[in-house]
Amino acid sequence: MTTELTAHVERPTATDAPFSRVCALTEVDPTAPGTGRYTGVIDEIWTIGKKVHGGTMVAGSAAAATNWLRATDPALAEMAPIAASTDFLGAPEPGAVDYEVSVRKIGRQICLADVTLIQGDRGLVRTAFTFGRLDDVAPVYAPEHGDMPAEPPADAADYADGSPMGKIVHVGQGADLFLDRDWARFLEGQRGEPRLRLWMRPRAGDQADPEVAAYFAIMSADMSPPVPMNLGHFGWAPTVQMTTYLRRRPAPGWLRVIATTHEVGERMFDEDQLVLDSTGAVVAQSRQLALIPVRDPRA
Repeated sequence: MTTELTAHVERPTATDAPFSRVCALTEVDPTAPGTGRYTGVIDEIWTIGKKVHGGTMVAGSAAAATNWLRATDPALAEMAPIAASTDFLGAPEPGAVDYEVSVRKIGRQICLADVTLIQGDRGLVRTAFTFGRLDDVAPVYAPEHGDMPAEPPADAADYADGSPMGKIVHVGQGADLFLDRDWARFLEGQRGEPRLRLWMRPRAGDQADPEVAAYFAIMSADMSPPVPMNLGHFGWAPTVQMTTYLRRRPAPGWLRVIATTHEVGERMFDEDQLVLDSTGAVVAQSRQLALIPVRDPRA
């Protein structure tokens, strides 16, 4: 990966809502009794390389599960997808997808729903959702992360269309996205601790809709590159399993994503991603187990 990355340049905030299109689903006739089925579109901007970004598929699945839960019982409208456990059975192409939803439990505090993302008659992503009520008050305890600026500094690496990072991660076409150079030592061809930090901000239209902003936070919890890149491991790191938590709806502004690991092994590594909003509150988290990318032949 080249090190000649563009500096952070302020651009006018777009007024469109590209992520809202991911969450805009149309109900269609179900294939099985007691299930809901929705169709949607995931545009090419929500891809890494040629394949759809995993966190985006989880967010789209969350929208489908929310729609069907509310259709099943309108009294559950205040519930949100607070946890998602996702298995990736295949790698969908950008374009039209279907979501098949089954509600497993209806409760006063917790509801459960399963969603399968389908493309070409194949179930490719399976997510088990837990619904509950989000935190809406200040936490009793939360560590501060004051060492990370609330906004990207001038030298942050841009993911804009045409930038070296943006040539691989196309999400920068649908949101403002920057990588912290201080932690991303691989950008300079160096080794460093397996940890990364990013800043991400939805476009104005996406940010204005509280539900879309929450789905965007779910997506952003899978936004960091694989942390073993700082150890010289580059390439595709297939996710074995990912769990995502939504803690609260984000305040407007920049999200901060902090990615760390407990262990990088010979075959697998784990990666935790913590998402803070502009106030410093925790809005989303994820943990995934993934396979080590192909070792960089230059190492």
